[in-house]
Amino acid sequence: MNGARFAPPPAAVIDADVAAALAEDIGPGDATASLLDDAADSAYLLCKEDCVVAGRPWFDACHRALDPGVRIDWRCQEGDRIGKGTVVATLQGRNRALVSAERASLNFLQTLSGTATVTAQYVDAVQGTGARILDTRKTIPGLRLAQKYAVRVGGGVNHRIGLYDAVMLKENHIRAAGSLAGAVARARALHPALPLIVEVETLAQLREALEAGCTRILIDDFDADTRREAVRIARAAPFDGRIPLEVSGGVDMTTLRGIAEDGVDCISIGGLTKHVHAIDFSLKLGPPP
Repeated sequence: MNGARFAPPPAAVIDADVAAALAEDIGPGDATASLLDDAADSAYLLCKEDCVVAGRPWFDACHRALDPGVRIDWRCQEGDRIGKGTVVATLQGRNRALVSAERASLNFLQTLSGTATVTAQYVDAVQGTGARILDTRKTIPGLRLAQKYAVRVGGGVNHRIGLYDAVMLKENHIRAAGSLAGAVARARALHPALPLIVEVETLAQLREALEAGCTRILIDDFDADTRREAVRIARAAPFDGRIPLEVSGGVDMTTLRGIAEDGVDCISIGGLTKHVHAIDFSLKLGPPP
């Protein structure tokens, strides 16, 4: 993968993430780092398990916040798949700053690489089916843009970022509006420019949503037979596959491929950002072995 493909959040967002992390970790000062002579030193970044690398902008920002003159030489690109035991970067800077930035920088790198790695596993599993892997809003508080960036690095697609950039009609919204068609009409009237996603629970609701028109339809917790029938209906005349179908719920590695082969367009998985397996990285002073 080419790191240039992945546009990170604005620098101000990354800087704010980093400032919060460093304030949380260092507080009024790193008591242990104060024992060092603050001399020039080197360090290397070691990856201890296979992964997809994500989070370089946050790692770099952590170190540059404490030592603007630090030199960081990466040996891989964002989005690269690397193996256990790989030295992924070397650093040259002040030793106090290197050790003080260590934990915050690694926290970002291990978390975002974990998100990118699991996303890539899901993307690999649906190769050839045409299905896209989507994330959800089930993110670590305060790190939504960072984690959604990591999903893109792993080959996934971002669902809505928050409650403000799309209308998503679920059971409670439809009930409160009185009907699915009524909820769709009101959404179109109030937010005509926003994407409109409608969750349906039955094939009858699916037909109603297709007839009402929307950006995407979420078929939540359909069994396999009903899901395949939903795909057939959505692709047949008069709808002709114009509105994509998304599956959410009951998705894991044991069910993923079958769901994708049923012909759905999108599969959203909260576990990409919710069930984080942090990748094991370490930062060690001195030259690499």
